[in-house]
Amino acid sequence: MRPTSALVTVVGGVYRERMMWPAKDEVFGSAGRAACALAQLGTTAQLISYADEEFSSLVQALADQYRFEWAPEQAETSITFRYVHGLATPVFARPKRPLASLRVQAERAIRYGMIESEAITTATWTVYDPQNTYSPEAFPMNGSTAEHLAVVCNEREAEIMTEERGNSASLAKAVAAINGAEVVVLKRGPKGALVWDGVSMTEVPAFETSHVAKVGSGDYFVAHFAHRWMVEGLAPGLAAEHASRATARYCEFGAFPTLDDLSTYLPPPLKVGPRWLEGYRPTVYLAGPFFNLAQLWMVEQARLALWDMGLRVFSPYHQVGPGDAQRVVPLDLEAIRDCDLLFAIVDGLDAGTVYEIGHARALGKPVVVYCEQESAESTKMMEGSDCFVVRDFVSAIYKASWVAISE
Repeated sequence: MRPTSALVTVVGGVYRERMMWPAKDEVFGSAGRAACALAQLGTTAQLISYADEEFSSLVQALADQYRFEWAPEQAETSITFRYVHGLATPVFARPKRPLASLRVQAERAIRYGMIESEAITTATWTVYDPQNTYSPEAFPMNGSTAEHLAVVCNEREAEIMTEERGNSASLAKAVAAINGAEVVVLKRGPKGALVWDGVSMTEVPAFETSHVAKVGSGDYFVAHFAHRWMVEGLAPGLAAEHASRATARYCEFGAFPTLDDLSTYLPPPLKVGPRWLEGYRPTVYLAGPFFNLAQLWMVEQARLALWDMGLRVFSPYHQVGPGDAQRVVPLDLEAIRDCDLLFAIVDGLDAGTVYEIGHARALGKPVVVYCEQESAESTKMMEGSDCFVVRDFVSAIYKASWVAISE
């Protein structure tokens, strides 16, 4: 065992994160991001992870900047995640063989699931995030123990971990039972989070932002919840609400906020309409050109991302296909009439896409316009007709989701 004197010990992965668009090349990973976040909140933090010599020096630079303690374990090579964009599934190479387990003893700990190893933690207080959407492991399975345990996971992880398919409340209770946890924070996407504290359920809203920096948002939520629950001693539901609002701030500005930053940040809670809560799934008409490989790739990326948000998608390319005007146009216009909103890929100002936007607005349909390259002059009519013009792909997808579920 490695004894620690840090107020909060963070153990998990430290990874390089490279994104093609918008271009980024950073060294964080779940544990590295949490250590930075905690230190920025004024918490004394220690980070324990595997790293090779190059990564170790890069993380030390972060430790010097944010003022946390870096306690590396030597690895031959470190892991790099490569993203095309913030909603894409990252590509990475797994190590040829797992490294030895990290064994950590601490008063307060955050334990993240890892790719190259695992952390066996013994602590009085622990917040655990399995970080695995395919085979999440219950906290005590590797011998970890905690007197006070909070598990933070999403609904998919909860279903796999417990092998249950109940409603959110029963799922949260099942996670608590299998982990021996006194607190479970079940993340539910646009519906926010559900917090079970062994006695009562608390619903925590998600918050709407004008921009979404998605990568690492879950890591930040865990770090902020840990600060509020383990360090400040807030009730789990209130700690999760603070974490949800703070994560919105992180997503909007892409930086680690201080407590002073958060004291004046009051984003609106995300509006979730009754139809969505009752199980209705809105249909998005996906407008955009599909006349070359680049355009087809963009349509496919948008289609997959909207699906992942839980929306139905009508894509003229997939559902109608190419053809003459007499066949294609009536089918497309009928689909616009039947949809709940329209998502338009506007770069290039394709005539058909611009017409579809105008037709949708004439019918009173909400329209989200994704446009990075065109000038404000070119999109004047769209903005003037109350379209939502968003100049970042990830933010545009989230805006479409938020508009859809609010109806």
